[in-house]
Amino acid sequence: MERIKGALVVAFLRLFALLPWRAAQAVGSLIGWLMWKLPNRSREVVRINLAQCFTELDEAARERLAAQSLRDIGRTLTESACAWIWPAAKSLQQIRQVEGGELLQQALAEGKGVVLVSSHLGNWELLLQYVCSLCQPIILYRPPKLRAVDELLVRQRTQLGNQLAPSTKEGILNLIKTLRKGGVAGIAADPEPSLSSGVFVPFFGVPTLTSKFVPSLVQGHKATALFIHALRLDDGKGYRVVIEAAPEALYGEDVEAAVAALNQGIERQVRACPSQYMWSMKRFKKRPPGAAKLY
Repeated sequence: MERIKGALVVAFLRLFALLPWRAAQAVGSLIGWLMWKLPNRSREVVRINLAQCFTELDEAARERLAAQSLRDIGRTLTESACAWIWPAAKSLQQIRQVEGGELLQQALAEGKGVVLVSSHLGNWELLLQYVCSLCQPIILYRPPKLRAVDELLVRQRTQLGNQLAPSTKEGILNLIKTLRKGGVAGIAADPEPSLSSGVFVPFFGVPTLTSKFVPSLVQGHKATALFIHALRLDDGKGYRVVIEAAPEALYGEDVEAAVAALNQGIERQVRACPSQYMWSMKRFKKRPPGAAKLY
């Protein structure tokens, strides 16, 4: 049964990838619009998250943001399908602007490890192709359950010669080893970790269980950390890559302060394009002791 499911998913991805870029975006936007109009769990999670994170907005404004967020999630889905199937050179044509590129070039020239900190904002598949066109990073990822999909993603995500590190003990050790040799690591820092691997620090003012992994890699400037995302342009004609230096607190020995700085860096870039964040993710599933469940 899993083989059949995997084959069907890959077939749909290939179908989306046959579309021109703007047509793929239009289909994705339609999928997102249906997610907003029809009752479904993703819509409810988006509404819950926005109510927690944007208390300064009234209900009507949050609902408009929810609608736009779901449409952007749909666009990211179909755009990612293209990136998963297309040759890297074709995907890279969608990168129209780069802000802070000199920060990455400087970090690479220093010769010590570089940690590229990203999240589920914008299009991380196009971002991966962009980074891999400049260097050969090792990318931490969670393998999908369907084997056919995992095989496809591994093949496409490594087509420029980079490595993937599954989120297993062996994969994490390989990433650390690569970083200590002066390599580059790419990490999405917003998935919720286990309680033992994280601390509760604010994200949009909400106590959020956040991984200690990135701070542990760069503590004491053992490596350079940069925040990086690929954000959809307003006209829909491509993406701009935004790169920002990490604050000094991220390198400090105070673990809680370092993890808080990590969330602050991600939040700053999310606030610039709030609808492009994957608010359908149950980011606040684990709660501090005594706090009510949200989902």
